[in-house]
Amino acid sequence: MMSDFVTRFAPSPSGLLHLGHAFSAFCAFEAAKTAQGRFILRIEDIDTTRCRSKFEQIILDDLRWLGLEWVEPVRRQSEHLDDYAATLERLNAMGVLYRCFLTRREVLDEIARAPHGPGEVYTGPQIPMSKDEEAARLANGEAFAWRLSLSSARDYLGSRWDALCFVEQGHGPKGEHGTIDAQPQRHGDVVLARKDIQTSYHLAVTHDDAAQGITHVIRGQDLFESTHIHVLIQALLDVPTPHYHHHRLINDDSGKRLATRNRAASLQDLRKAGLGAKDVRDMLRAK
Repeated sequence: MMSDFVTRFAPSPSGLLHLGHAFSAFCAFEAAKTAQGRFILRIEDIDTTRCRSKFEQIILDDLRWLGLEWVEPVRRQSEHLDDYAATLERLNAMGVLYRCFLTRREVLDEIARAPHGPGEVYTGPQIPMSKDEEAARLANGEAFAWRLSLSSARDYLGSRWDALCFVEQGHGPKGEHGTIDAQPQRHGDVVLARKDIQTSYHLAVTHDDAAQGITHVIRGQDLFESTHIHVLIQALLDVPTPHYHHHRLINDDSGKRLATRNRAASLQDLRKAGLGAKDVRDMLRAK
């Protein structure tokens, strides 16, 4: 009998899968299989500067080669930009967003000048931009980002702010486990969209997890901190908070985390070296 357990693997087609990706996919797939639930594959391809269709096809081929099966159809984020734009507009209507015209360099300068000192996060302008100035900058075609105002979100949620929490069934980077109080203030006023792309990772993943009925998010510890922001967005949108299970990361022989930018051996490399799917699955089970 099928259970209500629904999880997902959500790769970005910006490169080839390596053992770290395979480990995360395998963890989610095995968890769904054990729970007699559903395993969903989502392609997170909103970054049009890095994502390529050729990588998506290779990802699909590699996962099938490993023996993974998923619920069809596969959701591609690039096909749902209107959904994210509507969600962004909904948040804007709540009064929890603002346009930020600062460049990344200017944001860093603002952080350095802030009373709490350098090394912290951006918490918005000390004096809100006037409507006239904002209109003028928009008329000039200046680039901007939509940021989530933590202060406005706190006001909107009222007492619900203090109740923000999530259940961690795995372990965070510092051993965090169990019911954890969400602390979105760790991230400051994060970017939820830009002028050219009406979404961001935080917005799209939160929207999609709710839209696809994800009950359990199984992913690497490198994404643990993002959970604090995702829980806040879930509360604002009044959607369920899934259970989370963050697993440890896979390191190479030198102790560095496997990453494409570090030239980690891809599954394609392992296949060319003569390893079979069973060999790789056995490697993953031994990790």
